[in-house]
Amino acid sequence: MNIGIKKSIVTGGKEISIETGKLAKQADGSVVLQMGNTVLLATVVAAPEAKDGVDFLPLTVDYREKYAAAGRFPGGFFRREARPSETEILVMRLVDRALRPLFPDDYHAEVQLMIQLLSYDGVNNPDALCGLAASAAIAVSDIPFNGPMSEVRVGRINGEWIVNPSMEEMKSADIDMMVAGTMKDVNMIEGEFQEISELEMVEAIKIAHAAIKEQCQFQLDLAALIPTANPKRVYSHETHDENVKAKVYELAMDKCKEVARQGLANKAKRTELFDAIKTEVKAAFSEEELATVSGFISTYFSEVKKKAVRWVMLNEQKRLDGRKFDEIRPIWAEVDYLPMVHGSAVFTRGETQSLTTLTLGGKMDEQLIDGVTFHGTEKFLLHYNFPPFSTGEAKPLRGTSRREIGHGNLALRALKPVLPADNAYTIRLVSDILESNGSSSMATVCAGTLALMDGGVQIKAPVSGIAMGLVADEGKFAVLSDILGDEDHLGDMDFKVTGTSKGITACQMDIKVDGLPYEVLIQALDQARAGRIHILNKIIETIAVPNPDFKPQTPRIEAFNVPNDMIGAIIGPGGKIIQGIQKDTKTTITIEELETGEGRVQIMSNNAEDMDAANSRIRMIAFPPVVDEGAEYEGKVKAIKDFGVFVEILPGTDGLIHISEFSWEKVAKMEDVVKEGDVLKFKVVGKDPKTKKWKLSRRVLLPRPEKAAEATTEAPKAE
Repeated sequence: MNIGIKKSIVTGGKEISIETGKLAKQADGSVVLQMGNTVLLATVVAAPEAKDGVDFLPLTVDYREKYAAAGRFPGGFFRREARPSETEILVMRLVDRALRPLFPDDYHAEVQLMIQLLSYDGVNNPDALCGLAASAAIAVSDIPFNGPMSEVRVGRINGEWIVNPSMEEMKSADIDMMVAGTMKDVNMIEGEFQEISELEMVEAIKIAHAAIKEQCQFQLDLAALIPTANPKRVYSHETHDENVKAKVYELAMDKCKEVARQGLANKAKRTELFDAIKTEVKAAFSEEELATVSGFISTYFSEVKKKAVRWVMLNEQKRLDGRKFDEIRPIWAEVDYLPMVHGSAVFTRGETQSLTTLTLGGKMDEQLIDGVTFHGTEKFLLHYNFPPFSTGEAKPLRGTSRREIGHGNLALRALKPVLPADNAYTIRLVSDILESNGSSSMATVCAGTLALMDGGVQIKAPVSGIAMGLVADEGKFAVLSDILGDEDHLGDMDFKVTGTSKGITACQMDIKVDGLPYEVLIQALDQARAGRIHILNKIIETIAVPNPDFKPQTPRIEAFNVPNDMIGAIIGPGGKIIQGIQKDTKTTITIEELETGEGRVQIMSNNAEDMDAANSRIRMIAFPPVVDEGAEYEGKVKAIKDFGVFVEILPGTDGLIHISEFSWEKVAKMEDVVKEGDVLKFKVVGKDPKTKKWKLSRRVLLPRPEKAAEATTEAPKAE
């Protein structure tokens, strides 16, 4: 029996084992990774050859969580896993962004990497293990790869750094950062923070990289035991024509440099000039030549354009749009742009623009998440939309893209730390990108801050965001603030940083080249901070602090805790009490049991009068005033029985007026003298020792009939 090969490593005090050669042996590479009782299966397959005409890497990273892993059934009618959830898509992006730059530039065969969560123990988060599993699957295969790489999570709990902390530990962490890299370099970062400093962030990266190096060596040791892992397969996916290349370089290089040094702020104009140069280059070839070398011309012209722009930046210190390296594009912003939404803002930086709206709702509006690793609700939502017209294109709409989900999640993580701790609302921000030329996710952060403040959400501090770039060649480098779309495409780094005036709240970094010295990273962070503060000041010029109140059209919400043993009294039999309060006060009321054992009541209303009425009635039930024996009250008849009537003394507290205590006259049937809803005056005369119900009397408050009084006075005493 083939039991495979298995090795283990200890990271952050936790053992991780990887086994290969036992499952999925027809894949080019497959591993089973286990930490605690969380188990992942990662497989990779690469096509033998590249498809004709493909000049890029067709890499697909797929991550799926099996509900059986947590002993659960999938929700929905079909009871089977369907399209990936947002959580799964975000994990796919984490792995893809770390792996993609490490494949050879000239390798264009289709690669499919699949990661499946087979077992989940509720302790060890699988997302921090997927990068290691994916890289290990490639390491034990013969697929060309400039790795291995690994990913780890770094958390700081009570001042202590922990690598791959447990789910429980992360609840009290002030840093949550995923870092990916190779033995030599870090190439991907994503995280959220509680307003930390740049130096703290660098420290976290260094701690993560130390663990990554160990895991990369572990993969090399594992691959050395697999005969088929070395040597890697031989491939030839590109053909070149050096004569055509030399001619394109000669015809286009100087002209592209001239466009690059003009400093044109208009993207369309720059595109027009570069396209004109490409047309001139093609015109230098005959019709017969173009029939065979047209594809080469396009490839080489793209190379020339990239090299020319980068050369001008590094040697003449000039950016495409004429700015200095640390200069931010012109900014204008406006709040209260839309009349009927709960909050709105337009934020424009250069040729990038976001229109963001705020909607505030109640408990019933929370997002239900039915995932494998998390089952519950989320009360802060941020959705990012990137329509094709924002870049002047006409494209079919195919639903929400992975990029849109990723950008929205980054902006959400940036703003989440500044939301008020006592927020009772479900908050939804929607960022529609109306123009795009770089940094649209950071425009979303800025517009989101403005919309929250416009809507009266009392955030702790405004947040701004900036995207940084890097160009590095031949020992020279330039760190670019507020990068353009072209600078992102032609550059070596996309580093997004968000934060308040106090510190960083979120970041996302992708590096396309080998090597990012910590000195360069620190310079980028320092330059990013200066840019963030500049943008933050522009936000404050538009609106300095949150509006003191919500918009008139915003529903009002109040929430408070009640004793656990009063939840049933508030709801009533079959929901009768709570439904009655909602109907009478035109409010929406929800109640849930908290982990503390208390109940959490939330009331949503469109006006103060209804809110006060509902609030008062629920509080009277939850915190009933003490009934004074001997005191007089007035209350409604709640129920009629043969032996008397139950009357509400105080909200949530009833008592019994026995038929004999209803009046001085004898009552044959209670229905003949009273009906439900009647308001009666009565006196509390005691409490039944068995039922613990209050005994009430209406009779003692009524004038005593004369005959009854005389009869009582003249009655003979018993001998």
